[in-house]
Amino acid sequence: MGKKKTIGKGEKGTGESSTSIRELLRFDSHMRLSAIDPRRIVAGPADKLKARAESLALEAEVTELQERLFAESKGGGSRRLLIVLQGMDTSGKGGALKAIDRITEPLGTRLTQFGAPTKEELKRHYLWRIEKALPAPGMIGIFDRSHYEDVLIVRVRNLVPQEVWETRYDEINAWERKWSEAGVVFLKCLLHISNEEQKQRLLDRLADPTKHWKYNPGDVDERNLWPEYQEAYQVALSRCSTDYAPWYVIPADRKWHRDWLLSSLVAETLKEMDPHYPETKFDVETELSRVKSS
Repeated sequence: MGKKKTIGKGEKGTGESSTSIRELLRFDSHMRLSAIDPRRIVAGPADKLKARAESLALEAEVTELQERLFAESKGGGSRRLLIVLQGMDTSGKGGALKAIDRITEPLGTRLTQFGAPTKEELKRHYLWRIEKALPAPGMIGIFDRSHYEDVLIVRVRNLVPQEVWETRYDEINAWERKWSEAGVVFLKCLLHISNEEQKQRLLDRLADPTKHWKYNPGDVDERNLWPEYQEAYQVALSRCSTDYAPWYVIPADRKWHRDWLLSSLVAETLKEMDPHYPETKFDVETELSRVKSS
């Protein structure tokens, strides 16, 4: 094996970087998740108010790119963006969704939240319900949890035999490759929080009666399996971060920095996609004349 890459604990972003946010956050098989500090400021502002302002300022650019992506599909384009959000309980998937919502056009965005499979879904292949929820060409899809639950909680809780879940990593890679070739651009994000931060967020929910609805006693049962989940995430990221569907690890202890990173990732990815308006199939001057005389 090659030398393991690490992101040192306590390191902070300088606010200036010639490296893209995607490159800074991208996970590869030589990395250890345990070496990535969930509180690190990777890049961008170290000030909460400035970070929030910069995130909101991306709205005009993102919605314009989103419109171009939708228009491209009307001209026969097949590309679409799929944002996958994974993370431990309290990692901030709800807050991340709000961050994306602030800079995107709702009409061009589709959210799918995956809970425990229904009886009907359990009768089918585990990827069936995932494939049904893929965004149409020109759209942005967001998955709150995803097909990775079938190599995370399924693995940790022994919901299927090891020989079953062990085959799923290669199966997921093949499935993502197929859809990447069909026009899906994957943006898979792990919201990475610390054990200590999760504990504090659970305590905060219990301390606030208006947040009790967010608290699930089962979260503590899952928390007690923290080492098993961290190992499951390590394996999933190591085996399923590919050139066509990479994983990005977002330090998520600081909610405002999490949102800045996620907003920047979305904007950077759409900019790299560089969608184009389709070619006009009518004569503009003729149509101008027709409209004026109508």
